[in-house]
Amino acid sequence: MAKKLKDAELKAFLDEKVDRYNQPGFIELDPISIPHAFTKPQDIEIAGLFAAVLAWGQRVTIVRKCQELLSLMDNDPHQFILHHRARDLKALETFKHRTFNATDTLYFVEFLKWFYQHHTSLEEAFVVDPRAKTIEGGLIHFHDLFFSLDDYPHRTRKHISTPERKSTCKRLSMYLRWMVRNDNKGVDFGLWKNISPAQLVCPCDLHVDRVGRRLKLIRRKQTDWQTALELTANLSRLDPADPVKYDFALFGLGIEEGRSKKKS
Repeated sequence: MAKKLKDAELKAFLDEKVDRYNQPGFIELDPISIPHAFTKPQDIEIAGLFAAVLAWGQRVTIVRKCQELLSLMDNDPHQFILHHRARDLKALETFKHRTFNATDTLYFVEFLKWFYQHHTSLEEAFVVDPRAKTIEGGLIHFHDLFFSLDDYPHRTRKHISTPERKSTCKRLSMYLRWMVRNDNKGVDFGLWKNISPAQLVCPCDLHVDRVGRRLKLIRRKQTDWQTALELTANLSRLDPADPVKYDFALFGLGIEEGRSKKKS
């Protein structure tokens, strides 16, 4: 896989991998299973946001912790966000996942309550100019809006990334993939219609970064927002309308490589 493939060969190779991994069987063991437990659009948005933000570490642990958090919201997140009372928040003070703690959880709930009191869909927090090449502006807008409430906890800033800090914005890019892409395969939701799949940026996690470099889709030495843009631009050569579908292929190949190394 180290030798450079021509675009046609690379497209054929990655398209086959997309078909393999972009299937409902992918859902169960992935954090995307969390929003798939719901049917109401706002519940999907909220559950998806928590699942994406908490998506670091082993996938089985991520899924378990997300299920724990949503159970503390009576598995009815939109209603809980809008109509909880002060005493209902006590249960959330027990929640922790890695560095995400009660302070972060309570601020997420506070922001989401404020937001859904004024808006129908969380899509309205990601304002993307239809003429923009990528979702960069939408990510910056969401970050700034999220921390626009008075007395937000400074520690929570590390959980919402922004291109302005040169982050890859992996988790939020993954969340936008879930909400925007709609290919009728049953994995991504396609709920949001004001952002084009062509504007999405490929989530650049450890697996994707490693495989992208092996396939010569990434040449930058460091891994940052510009790296995610470089990867996406190269994937756009293969499918300009939907470059981020190749996230399935790159991530799946990375998981396969990891399993092979463990066996050897």
